[in-house]
Amino acid sequence: MMILVSVSSFMYLMGLLSFSLNRKHLLLMLLSLEFVVVALFLLLYLFLCVYNWEFYFLMVFLTMSVCEGALGLSLLVLLMRTYGNNYMISFNLLW
Repeated sequence: MMILVSVSSFMYLMGLLSFSLNRKHLLLMLLSLEFVVVALFLLLYLFLCVYNWEFYFLMVFLTMSVCEGALGLSLLVLLMRTYGNNYMISFNLLW
């Protein structure tokens, strides 16, 4: 059980590292955010298993993460149609 917690924590940290290093491409930023969400889901699942609590909160968490992913992809499609690429440098009108 402890090794799963350490693997999930490592996944979380690597997701945050890739999010901070890949700040030029919006699609790579969204993928690293989804990786962080998967790592948090694993940590939350392990936490709920250890304390024998109900798993209803996992469904709420998954619902919110799916909504976050759909919102990110819709913004990506909107920006691709408006600007033609997904480089964050070309979005100078947004800053």
